[in-house]
Amino acid sequence: MCGRFTLRTPANIIKDVFGLQPLPGFQPRYNIAPSQPVAVVLAEGEERRLQMLRWGLIPWWAKNASVGNRLINARAETVATKPAYREPFEQRRCLIPADGFYEWQPLGNGRKQPFHVDLLTGKPFAFAGLWDRWRDPSNGAIAESCALITIEANALVAPIHGRMPVMLSPSSFAAWLEPNAETESLQELLRPIAAERLRATPVSVLVNRPGNDDRRCLDPVVAPSRQPTLFG
Repeated sequence: MCGRFTLRTPANIIKDVFGLQPLPGFQPRYNIAPSQPVAVVLAEGEERRLQMLRWGLIPWWAKNASVGNRLINARAETVATKPAYREPFEQRRCLIPADGFYEWQPLGNGRKQPFHVDLLTGKPFAFAGLWDRWRDPSNGAIAESCALITIEANALVAPIHGRMPVMLSPSSFAAWLEPNAETESLQELLRPIAAERLRATPVSVLVNRPGNDDRRCLDPVVAPSRQPTLFG
């Protein structure tokens, strides 16, 4: 799964990369966590707009919002068939801007080492995302939410974690947002990025707490060695 990510890229670069209008009040984020508002790019005809959606997808048919706490990631292998994701995959795809994500490598004895994974270029990209709109039956309030799609990890990420988010480059943005896209063409985009395009840096355990959202989360550290377990 992917449970945290970063978006530190300046607003003017995000605007240009994603083809958006100016982004007033856009703030860098170093530790974006589930249930928080995240920046999402939605398509409206030929236009794209940035909107803040809750990370944790609440299907339109859900009885209550708590289901979103479990639906932060959709698996690429089943996104077209799982009830929570099937309709959003067909009709409500989105881009989730990012410039890196965190994964935790088990070290044994209950310890985990966080790693920050980003492009060697340091440039922003997009997670392949889905979104939905839910109406609270108790008061009629509308909640819009999203999930990102994960795939089996590439050779760089696999020693840290078995899965990773689908990372789309700008050349794939239009294809992912295309409202009439065929399922087969969308599935072609759901592939792990080439390992040689990425770097994985062990970082401070400060990132373990969602309340820590500053550049210290990216302080590089020397990763401790994995400890053997009782069963090897």
